[in-house]
Amino acid sequence: MNNFFSKRPLLLFFFLTGLILLGPYGDSRVSAIDRKTYQNLKTFTEILDRVEKEYVEPVDSDKLMQGAINGLMKSLDPHSSFMTAEMYKELEVETRGSFGGVGIEITLLKDVLTVVSPIEDTPAYNAGVKAGDQIIRIDGKSTKDITIMEAVSKLRGPKDTTVTITIMREGMAKPKDISITRSIIKIRSIKSKIFDDHVGYIRISSFQERTGDDLKKALREIEAKGRPLKGIVVDMRNNPGGLLNQAMEVSDAFLKRGVIVSTRGRSKSMESKSTAKDDGDEPTCPLVVLVNEGTASAAEIVSGALQDNGRALVLGTQTFGKGSVQTVIPLEDGAAMKLTTAKYYTPKGQSIQAEGITPDIIVRLVKPPEEKESAENHLLREKDLQGHIKSPNENDANPEEAKKEPDDLTKDNQLKNAIDIIRSWDILKKNLKD
Repeated sequence: MNNFFSKRPLLLFFFLTGLILLGPYGDSRVSAIDRKTYQNLKTFTEILDRVEKEYVEPVDSDKLMQGAINGLMKSLDPHSSFMTAEMYKELEVETRGSFGGVGIEITLLKDVLTVVSPIEDTPAYNAGVKAGDQIIRIDGKSTKDITIMEAVSKLRGPKDTTVTITIMREGMAKPKDISITRSIIKIRSIKSKIFDDHVGYIRISSFQERTGDDLKKALREIEAKGRPLKGIVVDMRNNPGGLLNQAMEVSDAFLKRGVIVSTRGRSKSMESKSTAKDDGDEPTCPLVVLVNEGTASAAEIVSGALQDNGRALVLGTQTFGKGSVQTVIPLEDGAAMKLTTAKYYTPKGQSIQAEGITPDIIVRLVKPPEEKESAENHLLREKDLQGHIKSPNENDANPEEAKKEPDDLTKDNQLKNAIDIIRSWDILKKNLKD
């Protein structure tokens, strides 16, 4: 925190109110909104001054101010947050796809730190952490009132160091400690293969700095190996999203024309529309996109773009519904704020926020008989998050899902259905022409 502000609350107060009084109404008139803001700032300053002077023990002014800022950001929505300089650096590292940690996606569900999904082939995944697990302690310290960024900071760390999380899971009689050895989490966002019957498979696990380039490389490889290529399955199940520009690159790799996504916010500067361009190397074979409740944000943009432009069939279950734009705003002292500034809209104008993408073909994952049905298999969605930005039409569907190995068709009925559709595509076209 900046000591200049945090240790001079009265100066901060006069500085802020000075900005308000010299705002768009001029220094001779103050609107009703400005007067209320002025009074709230005065109250805040009085409380801060009293706490600093009269609290039973000495207090850290920096800690008080950071707590106030965290409370302000938390009151907005689950995705807006304040980041210290250290947290901001970690965010920059994460977008490059490599960082020290355990490998889980987390959120706050009813103020409880909850696992959205463990990332495949990471220490947390291998240690048995499951979607829906509630993390009640980290290294013995309670996670009550913890922020997402604070939790991320505690879970991250150097390679080969250990962190112990205490979880509660549906069906557990008491909390369970799981000790996890951190490693360098290298998220390989693109994996690909060819099935024997000339069907390409591309798994997109997240959207990092090189996802667009890696996708184009994977497309060239499967087109070379799969001749004649009957079609491609694009698997974005449990993809939590990532960088917006990479979602646009991925969509553009499959589209020759058409709108990819538009954004709308309070500010005119947040209104934009991205369109595809014809590069001449886009695949022309049939596409089937796999989605589920863990498909979020950037992954929903790609799904919606391919669906609305008639380029792909979307198969699976309703997606997460995270359709808001977060702008990272650097601050003077090296810290930053992540602020929700706009919403995403599909090419046909459908808001993704709290609704998600509805598949063309609904196929729920059928669990093998040996897998016990329990809440641990339930994935969270945006509308489950406390304080989420609501959709005009809140979608109450809550289908069930579980993560599976994509190459095992005997256990993955969604992938099998997608491949069967591509297998039958030419037969269907032939029969319709006849």
